[in-house]
Amino acid sequence: MNAATLKPPGAHKGIGLSLGVFSDGLACTLPRCEEGERSLRLYNRAMGEHWGAEVGLLDTGRIGFEGGSARAQGISLSVVGRMPLSASLSAYGKVGTTYSHTSSMGLPGSGLQGGSATGFGMSFGAGLSWQFSPRLSAVVELDSHDFRFANGGRDPVRAASLGLQWRY
Repeated sequence: MNAATLKPPGAHKGIGLSLGVFSDGLACTLPRCEEGERSLRLYNRAMGEHWGAEVGLLDTGRIGFEGGSARAQGISLSVVGRMPLSASLSAYGKVGTTYSHTSSMGLPGSGLQGGSATGFGMSFGAGLSWQFSPRLSAVVELDSHDFRFANGGRDPVRAASLGLQWRY
């Protein structure tokens, strides 16, 4: 413990913003889907030396495909494990749950079901964090969130992203 701050070594809190691309299993089983749309994730993470927790917001934007479109958003809560690889590079993994809200719209005559759905699903991810200043890190991450869609099932929404995390 550091007597001046009463925090264990490696402990920190941070807020992050990641931008990336996603892949949606439901929409892209349909002909001519537009896979690779943008994703946005804002999160707050509290870490000890090796373990922590994260709460995040995810927005995939509009998923367009032949016959309709969908939108997926969620709030995630995860347990995070971190392993330092060097003084400035760390690997981390996380597992938790995502509460999602999706809405979809099928064009008339397309045969696609429209509507909205909400519910909990599993989430997990892994990434690398490069600390290039005492307060700022760059992160690269792969995430998977099980979202509920109007078709009655859960489908994975996966994202690859780059971002920045600011520690406070």
